[in-house]
Amino acid sequence: MSVRVRFAPSPTGSLHLGNALTAVANRAFAGRRGGALVLRIDDTDPARNAPGGEQAILEDLAWLGLHWDEGPVRESERGTLYGAAAGRALAAGAVRDTDGSIRLVGTTLLRPDGTATYQLATVVDDLELGITHIIRGSDHRPNEQRQREIARALGGELPEVIHHGLILGADRRKLSKRHGHSSIDDLRQEGLPAEAVRAYLEELDLPAHDVHLDLARVRRLAIDAIAAMPDAELASRVDAPVELARALRGARTLVEAREIARSILEPSQVSLGDEARPTLERFVELREGANGGVDEGGARAIVRELKAVGGDLRALRLALTGAERGPELWTVVAAMSRDEAVRRVRAAL
Repeated sequence: MSVRVRFAPSPTGSLHLGNALTAVANRAFAGRRGGALVLRIDDTDPARNAPGGEQAILEDLAWLGLHWDEGPVRESERGTLYGAAAGRALAAGAVRDTDGSIRLVGTTLLRPDGTATYQLATVVDDLELGITHIIRGSDHRPNEQRQREIARALGGELPEVIHHGLILGADRRKLSKRHGHSSIDDLRQEGLPAEAVRAYLEELDLPAHDVHLDLARVRRLAIDAIAAMPDAELASRVDAPVELARALRGARTLVEAREIARSILEPSQVSLGDEARPTLERFVELREGANGGVDEGGARAIVRELKAVGGDLRALRLALTGAERGPELWTVVAAMSRDEAVRRVRAAL
């Protein structure tokens, strides 16, 4: 039998990082075995479903580069299937309460209004969709035995279950909104590239025990991901001209890269004192001495010459970008046309 796994989030909004770990783990498990990943939306509880929640999940999965082979299968569209399953459960010993709900060994299968609970819907779908392995967080461990009993009442057997550890905050509690960085959207808004987030989750794989979120590791992976991006890709991600790509390479996040691009394209106006004049005038001489643009070697040579004579490189950076800190100065010099660099320096004087 070929491997079939499922990722089954509830449509409550952007993916929790722990759920993203489950998604990545399922995709990797199926991929290594030539199997299929089914995307299922567990939306049987209207009280938990958020407007736009499913779309947010789909966007998060796309952002992470995770694809699925079947679905999305929406449980809200499978009520007839669950009703028939509840009838089989009644024949196998489940009981109908006076309010109309159906229970099996203390677990509610159908609510009084006839809609299926998570416990019934998830078991029915795992059986009906031919799932061979259930891979999910260890917070679902208490559900395993009751779901096995439900599966047997329906005439089947629950697939093999693999529980992985949870991602914890610094306080050793399950990661949540109070910790920050708990959702894919949080990390995306910070400017961490998708490649870095996915690489981190792939490194965790199927942790046997709970793990603490290692933001330092995610941020190191972010720097590596930005450094590895082709010039055109990096420039496109931050909506900047491709000529600025070299200046963006040292950014720690895409947000920082966007800020660097803005400082080069739209610098704050500064006015520097006479102490900066020797450095800036020498820069003008060097820059005008190079026809047109300068390549990496030419830009490095200009900065090296200024440094050798004790030039005030901080003043030059301020004149060119309006900021005291930023990417390597030579990348700024290389990114800027001769006329624009000279104009900014003279304006600063």
